[in-house]
Amino acid sequence: MESRGEYLAVLGIDDWRQRREMAVASMSPAPGPGSAPEGWDSIATEVAACRKCGLCETRTRTVFGVGDRNASWLVVGEAPGAEEDKQGEPFVGRAGGLLNSMLRGIGLAREQVFIANVLKCRPPNNRDPAPAEVAQCLPYLERQIALLKPRIMLAVGRIAAQNLLATDTPIGKLRGHVHNFGTAGIPLVVTYHPAYLLRSPTEKRKAWEDLKFARRVAAGTQA
Repeated sequence: MESRGEYLAVLGIDDWRQRREMAVASMSPAPGPGSAPEGWDSIATEVAACRKCGLCETRTRTVFGVGDRNASWLVVGEAPGAEEDKQGEPFVGRAGGLLNSMLRGIGLAREQVFIANVLKCRPPNNRDPAPAEVAQCLPYLERQIALLKPRIMLAVGRIAAQNLLATDTPIGKLRGHVHNFGTAGIPLVVTYHPAYLLRSPTEKRKAWEDLKFARRVAAGTQA
């Protein structure tokens, strides 16, 4: 599989290590009920005009999210960075390229998932989101999730994982477990942020294990 080979090459893992192929057809995004265009448009309009916290004063553009609004997979990051703030799209640049490769490694194109952040605006100098900012912004993501009804959520990075799960548990202890998000109990799997993996390439193998784990969870084959 060319896409798998591409990602494994990025990770520095020999392809022969992945002999046990797992079917990904069952995880292809399927149309889900409740994804009414007017619902999405309403949230998008509110986000674009939002002035609930001070980040509205420093942002260039809000970053609503991108992808298939009927997707089975929801990928959630922390907050927009400099390039995301300029382009209005999450996970662009080098980190976005690595995320795309990570997804292709498990048989998913970027266009087949929905990608969003906990915050819709960039914190100055890429600082960590303040609790008050998360409190104001997270309801937008929760409304997106209610419309999307994803089969699985993939939280990338410590900040996203801790805010989604309302915990201060280190990311190393959050990995490798199926968590549940919200009253619907949506399965949530945690992995490292692509930007972190670019700085710490030796952790890419762990991220690959997380991705395979998430794929099994989404397929319902994880015991």
